Amino acid sequence: MPAKPSTSRRTPFAHLIPRLLTPFVLILALVVTSSALVALVALVKGPRAEEGGTGRPTASPAAARHWVNTWTAMPQLTEPGNMPPPPFTEDRAVLADTTLRQTVRVSTGGERVRLRFSNAFGDTALLLTAVTVALPLDGRAGVAAIEPGSLRRVTFGGRGSATVPAGAQVVSDALDFDLRPGSNLTVTAYLAEGQPSLALTSHPGSRTTSYLQKADRTRDLDLPEATPVNHWYLLSDVEVLSGRGTAAVAILGDSLTDGRGSTTNGNNRWPDRFLDRLHAQAATSDVAVLNQAAGGNRVLNDGLGPNVLARLDRDVLSRSGVSWLVVFEGVNDLGTAAATPAAQRSVTAELIAAYEQIVVRAHAQGIRVYGATLTPFGGNTMYDDPDGHRESARQAVNSWIRTSGTFDAVIDFDRAVRDPGDPRRLLSTLHDGDWLHLNPEGYRVLAEAVPLGLFRRVPAGLDVG
Repeated sequence: MPAKPSTSRRTPFAHLIPRLLTPFVLILALVVTSSALVALVALVKGPRAEEGGTGRPTASPAAARHWVNTWTAMPQLTEPGNMPPPPFTEDRAVLADTTLRQTVRVSTGGERVRLRFSNAFGDTALLLTAVTVALPLDGRAGVAAIEPGSLRRVTFGGRGSATVPAGAQVVSDALDFDLRPGSNLTVTAYLAEGQPSLALTSHPGSRTTSYLQKADRTRDLDLPEATPVNHWYLLSDVEVLSGRGTAAVAILGDSLTDGRGSTTNGNNRWPDRFLDRLHAQAATSDVAVLNQAAGGNRVLNDGLGPNVLARLDRDVLSRSGVSWLVVFEGVNDLGTAAATPAAQRSVTAELIAAYEQIVVRAHAQGIRVYGATLTPFGGNTMYDDPDGHRESARQAVNSWIRTSGTFDAVIDFDRAVRDPGDPRRLLSTLHDGDWLHLNPEGYRVLAEAVPLGLFRRVPAGLDVG
């Protein structure tokens, strides 16, 4: 049978399509291959020199550099006895038409700096009219004079002023400013309106002298007529843009970490002495130390400042660059609970549960947590009870810290400062006279008890299964 004619219709130029497509496909393949090669070469070489690259096979500068807190002070509501003296505190306002000059000691350094101001406890908006930074004269803490030529203006979104809403904080723009590790920084703020209420955010236990003077003096080289006060107000953080290896250790604590008994303007609290040890070793020289302590603070209940469980997110988990956490707090919980067996058993169980919560929440953010044993208070008028119920609770808490395996490591402060002949008491040469707080030598001993090996590399991850 003859073949059936085809039902498809072929256009006159159909036979040319394959010939036309072949070169087009080849050109497209060459373009794709060329683009891939260019991308690969760029990845290997890194950013171009004019973009700040080094030509080395490394991550982009944005990925390698990050913000790290280099100084912190735990914000709290200012008590009446810690308010600025008259005329800086009025009936319904505080710090109106006032220049506030403060010095803080940073831990790590850098060439790009930014500040945070806190209105956490304010019930009205706070206007920062003008802010400057500078280096203090001769690099000293607690001085009103600054080094000539070091003054820089701080901005917020390009503006010279900023309004901090009630309960909030404000972060300044990044500022080119060469800040050396372990050095002091002067921050000066002028508040034209002040805080239009008496709900002022501060850190009273500064152990550092600040200065108050009427009118805008933010650019003055010295404030010889200023009123000195040993408190910090409003300033809560200093951050530096840091290399990838830089990280911070945050410390949760009470007056023993805040430095009661240390030297005003001496920067010899135990976290300061610990920082000195870290930076004396190359392997730990890029570790920042963040002192998030306050006198009278407690783990379970509010005292001077919010309790630890309430402030953990604000003071640790939200801070920039934190990789480690030291928990050295609980003495005030034991000391303010009733001196009865039942009350002390209860507070011991609650403290242990709280420590477990802190560890779980920090591990969720990739932060290693080190537990510090509670130091003795035998002989202290307020906390030592005749029947030893609080001492028994302290021993129980310390035993759990040492043996439970909950913390990633243990720092045994109790062993470092207790009297071997009477373990319920501090060594007599290490306390400031009340058998609870330490003197500068006692704080040095605490700092020496911290194993530096715990901070030699940034944690790459946690096995929390």
